[in-house]
Formats: sequence, structure tokens, C-alpha cells
Amino acid sequence: MLDFSLSTEQLELQSVVRKFTKAEILPYIKQWDEDHHFDLDVVSKLARLGLMGVCIPEQYGGAGMDYNSLAIVCEELEYGDTAYRTAVSVHTGLNSMTLLQWGTEEQKQEYLVPQAQGKKLGAFGLTEPDAGSDAGSLRTRAIRDGHDYILNGSKIWISLADHADNFLVFATVDPDKKHRGVTAFIVERAFPGVTTRPIRGKLGIHGGNTGEVILENVRVPTKNRLGEEGEGFKIAMSALDNGRFTVAAGAMGLTRASLDASVKYAHERKTFGVEIGRHQLVQQMIAKMEAGYQTSQLLVFKSGWLKNQGIRNTRETSLAKWIASDIAFNSASDAIQIHGAYGYSNEYPVERFMRNAKALVIYEGTREIHTIMQAEYALGYRQDKQLNKMLPEWSGFDE
Repeated sequence: MLDFSLSTEQLELQSVVRKFTKAEILPYIKQWDEDHHFDLDVVSKLARLGLMGVCIPEQYGGAGMDYNSLAIVCEELEYGDTAYRTAVSVHTGLNSMTLLQWGTEEQKQEYLVPQAQGKKLGAFGLTEPDAGSDAGSLRTRAIRDGHDYILNGSKIWISLADHADNFLVFATVDPDKKHRGVTAFIVERAFPGVTTRPIRGKLGIHGGNTGEVILENVRVPTKNRLGEEGEGFKIAMSALDNGRFTVAAGAMGLTRASLDASVKYAHERKTFGVEIGRHQLVQQMIAKMEAGYQTSQLLVFKSGWLKNQGIRNTRETSLAKWIASDIAFNSASDAIQIHGAYGYSNEYPVERFMRNAKALVIYEGTREIHTIMQAEYALGYRQDKQLNKMLPEWSGFDE
């Protein structure tokens, strides 16, 4: 028997994060967006609520909740702004959950525990200036030197680049091996040779931090290698299964925000003597948002259920990310249309929704990549059990 209801614990979590967003993000996000300011105090407050490690087991400093609880957190935070959902996506979904799956006990104690507690902030370094969807083109090199590796290269479009304490970095030990040479490393900001700089001029997510990570002769101990040499591609793909899930869940929040803003304005604004909500074409756009939100929920929570059961879900998570992100982008566009000229200014939040929504259809695998994936699944060309033979599946944007 299917049960679509949230548990008591999940309803309490939803209420807590919704109240948090209303009090700590929504009153300030317009100014933060204008100032291109990412507020670290918000992250600290999320950590105190246990939300930076919501689905990390309690033994490793987390809250020990399930994947759909993580989805709830991401939806509610993105309702406030994409920047703060992104912080949880990258820190928890891409970094911490990857350490949980692939890390040694020593690595978990040293890095995962403080990250799950929110004492340290984690980021994810995969994309490079010349390597987005093509994993075999990574230029960041890792050369073995005794008990260490020497890393040289750069990563770009890295969220939390200027604030993260630890980076999960992917480098190649042998470029001739293409993706089979990719290897993962835990790199601390404090390691000599690690520098970062912010990226200016982004279309959206002005309230978030995105930057470049430069590695110049960075000496990384062998104990900081995650997995074995050549396992980095598999590790990256498993991380993206979680990262894409959080993006899809966040897209639900952006769709809901667009819907709520449009409903409110449709009641307030009058033309030809009636509320614009009485006009059928406005109703059509609002109906599409409602249907899209409900569709996204079903896809996201199905994916979360599979994760909770320990069932491989690359196909389902890809579909959820693709569809939910597209719906969010279209909903934000329609929300601007409903607001008319006012929607084109930052007097109303929908223009920010539109700018932010564009990132959702690019990072964690472009919609074009996900379209190809879904076609190949349907045609029988792609099988999840062949993870080590799968083609690269991300875009050049690590959130």
C-alpha cells in the first residue's frame, strides 16, 4: 500500500525549516541579492538546528534522518533562496554523504563528523575550465610522491569556494586512462598552495558564493585519498546521485515560491474591473505551476524512497532533477508574465526566481544530458550496474 503522507517527524522538520526560512532568509534576501552577499550566520544557525547533517547517521555527528527529510530541508530553503539550499546541497549532498559512503573510518572521524555537526564546511571540486561534461578531460594532475600526492590544477564554478574548510577534489593520476585515471582527494583549505577567488558577474544566485579553486603544488597525504586510484569517477557519479536529488528537491521550493507569489499578485492586481486571477490565461499559467509542483513532488519523493531502501536510483534521480528543474524554470518565467512589467523589476521576487532558476537546468547535469540519459535508459543502451563504464553525466557547474 502506497503512503504519501509525511511522518510526524518530517512534518515537525518541515515546520521548523519553514519558520527558519521565514525569519532568517526572506526578510533579508532582497538586500543580500543586491549586495551579492552570502550570509555565513545563516549557515551557522542551520548547523545549530542540525540541518547541515540532516541525513548523516548520529554516530557521525548528524541528525540521522532519511533522504526525504533532506528533500524537505532543500525545498524549504530554496523557497527562501537558492543560495542556502545550494549550501546544504554541496556541503551535505555532494561532500559529506560521499565521505559517508566512501570514506575510511579515520576519514569519517576527521572530516565527516565536524562537517555533519556544522563545525566545518565542505565543498565539491569536479568542474574545470576545460572539463565539464567530459570527465576524461580533467587536467588537474595528481602525481604520487612517496607518502603524498602533489596536486596541480584549477576547479571552477565551485559553490562555497571562498568559505569551505574542506574540498572533495577530483584529479587524474594518468590522463591517458581518461575517466579511469580519475581519483578523489580530501583537500583542506589550510594545505599550502590552495587559493580561491570568487566569480563575478553571474546571472543569478547573487546571494551565494561561487568561485575558482587553484591548486599549486598542493601536497596531499595518501591518507586523504578517497577510495583507490582510478575510483574517482565512480565516486563522483555516486555523489551526483545525491547532489541531483537535492537540486530536484530545491526546484520544488522554487516552483512553490513562484506559485505563491503569482496567486498573491493575481488576487491583488485588477484589470478590466476584476482580479487578473479571473482571466483564463492567467489561470492556465497558475494551473501549470500547481500541476508541476505536484509532479515534482512525486518524482522527488519516489527517488528519496528508493534511496531509503538502498536501491540504485540513478535513473529516477536523473528524471526528477531534469523534470523538476525544467518546471521550476518555466514556473518562474510564467510568474514574471503574470506580474507583467512589475515582474521585470526586483520590486517583486519573481525576477530573482527567474535568474536563480536558470542555474537549476545547467548544474548537476544539464537538461540535455539528462534527456540523453533518459532516452538511453528507455532504449536499453544504459544500465546502472555498469557504473564504471558509464559516460560522464555532469555539466560544467558544481553548484
